[in-house]
Amino acid sequence: MKHFSRRDFLKGLGVSSAALPFINGLPGLQAKNAKASKKRLIIMFSPNGTLPGEFWPDQSKDSIVLKPIMEPLSDFKNDILTIRGVHNKIGGDGDDHMKGIGCLLTAKKLHRGNIQGGGHTPAGWSSGISIDQEISNFLQSNQETKTRFGSLEFGVAVPNRADPWTRLSYLGSNKPIAPIDDPHQMLQKMYGQMKDKESLVSILDDVADDLKTVSSKLSKEDRELLEEHMTLVRKVEKNLKEAETESSSSHPEPEIDPKIELVNDNTPKISRTQIDLMVNGFANDMMRVSTLQFMRSVGQARMRWLDVNDGHHSLSHKPDNDNSAYQKLLKINKWFAGELSYLCKRLKETPEPGGDGSMFDHTVIMWVNELGKGNNHTLNNIPFTLLGGGLGVKMGRSLQMPDVAHNRLLMSLAHSFDHRIEMFGEEKLSQGGPIDLS
Repeated sequence: MKHFSRRDFLKGLGVSSAALPFINGLPGLQAKNAKASKKRLIIMFSPNGTLPGEFWPDQSKDSIVLKPIMEPLSDFKNDILTIRGVHNKIGGDGDDHMKGIGCLLTAKKLHRGNIQGGGHTPAGWSSGISIDQEISNFLQSNQETKTRFGSLEFGVAVPNRADPWTRLSYLGSNKPIAPIDDPHQMLQKMYGQMKDKESLVSILDDVADDLKTVSSKLSKEDRELLEEHMTLVRKVEKNLKEAETESSSSHPEPEIDPKIELVNDNTPKISRTQIDLMVNGFANDMMRVSTLQFMRSVGQARMRWLDVNDGHHSLSHKPDNDNSAYQKLLKINKWFAGELSYLCKRLKETPEPGGDGSMFDHTVIMWVNELGKGNNHTLNNIPFTLLGGGLGVKMGRSLQMPDVAHNRLLMSLAHSFDHRIEMFGEEKLSQGGPIDLS
């Protein structure tokens, strides 16, 4: 079958380029190799360490037994791979939280700088590219895997400040990427029509006639996919309008300790909206790589929707025998797992455009944290968790590694995308090559 470029297709129909974001990934209009299976990467970050005894699954003979933090992921138990014994060995300047998030995806030391952390030497930004951007650059270099954005960085309640504790992804040395944590801004970036929040309803209105014209020329599969895209945008618009209404209610925010970061009570709704936008972006082939960053390292978010009024970071410093703090941390980490479960569910229920199975089957998800445990600031046993079907390895397992540097795990991710790098981050910590996950 002859393939036309999307722009030529639109030009031939006499419709505006504003319709392009809605049809960008329709299989019938793809100029790429239709037989090539898409592969995607999502990295989700949650901060301040975990509770190891409540997190790491037990390995039974044929499967894993999930601990309380992971219980929200029970529907995906056979699609989970936890990897214990992987450590952040980067070292260098900066406190453990700074090194934890700043070296997490770059596997390279922080620059020397003047940002002072908690009792350690000051530091600056990371000195290398992060693995998500490394893989995105590789995919963007090939016409068959190139997409409109390459990658999109989503945030949820990330403070509006620029420092090593708030940045997960890096384009390169001294080049941090700020995540977009306002769905309004992300919607504008993806669809390019919104002038301000009040004009949000015009996104679909402005292109309705064009999309109707395009739809009449599409295959049945493409028409159904286009309708799914439009339905999702309507859902996002509705959720954002509801959030705006709720946040502008007559109930003012109470006075709070300035050391405690106020996380809006709409945060759960914002999280789901960001996840919906991400899944829609993948379905429309706007990108093949994405990050989802919840809050920040050392963040003092208080999650009132969980009946937790204490700052997250302060709770993470409490001793294990402080049962009240322990139970609150359990709630917090289970909530993060629940958001990850929603992401998996959305991918699982979305058919792979132009392919077999669901989008979940063609996506690698890695859930990460900057610390292995919050109250001792350890950079050992970082809770790396892989989900999805994009790795091509047996899932439903809990692996124990022999104390390896996390550089090698990041190399394994790159190799799963056929990017055969021989080192990543610090060269000496890349020795041994990618971890064998088979």
